[in-house]
Amino acid sequence: MPAGPHYKWIALSNTTLGVLMATVNASIMLIALPDIFRGIGVNPLDPGNTGLLLWLIMGYLVVTAVLVVSFGRLGDMFGRVKMFNLGFAIFAAFSVALSLTWMHGTAAAWWLIVMRLLQGVGGAMLMANSSAILTDAFPPSERGLALGLNQVAGIAGSFIGLVLGGVLGPIGWRYVFLVSVPFGVTCPSTATASARRRCGRASPCSR
Repeated sequence: MPAGPHYKWIALSNTTLGVLMATVNASIMLIALPDIFRGIGVNPLDPGNTGLLLWLIMGYLVVTAVLVVSFGRLGDMFGRVKMFNLGFAIFAAFSVALSLTWMHGTAAAWWLIVMRLLQGVGGAMLMANSSAILTDAFPPSERGLALGLNQVAGIAGSFIGLVLGGVLGPIGWRYVFLVSVPFGVTCPSTATASARRRCGRASPCSR
């Protein structure tokens, strides 16, 4: 099916927002960590708690780095758009779960770590399939522009996350995790409707 005239820009906006959301959340906790640990009543510098600190900082990045290649391959096999939208849904779901922590102390810290690891699964799906979707959407003469803009969003997300963490942490540590939820909820439906207009029978993203 031929692409609509505006499809490629819709694809660019959705994939760029997905990459931005994933990279913002890779750094947003760094500045907000003191507020998060105060909120759950844990001193991360106490003996025995340094592991909690390290896992909370690094867990998301480790999961994303390990799974991004595998999810890229699964996108080739089962559909890039499907994997991308599933990544949005997983990311939003575990962002909500992170903000709904009802426990206190070490148990709350471990809850945050596990939810953060699972959030990283959604982040890996977003990052793995965004470039492939853009490659399908844009003609060769415009592909470099699209991929460049997508990468700019990824780089910008790294420092935007620091700013957001510093602003939202003192207001309420739960807001640090909720900031991405509106985008994670609204973007998949737009992405699905627009992307299926572009993908032909031979393209993996049509599945």
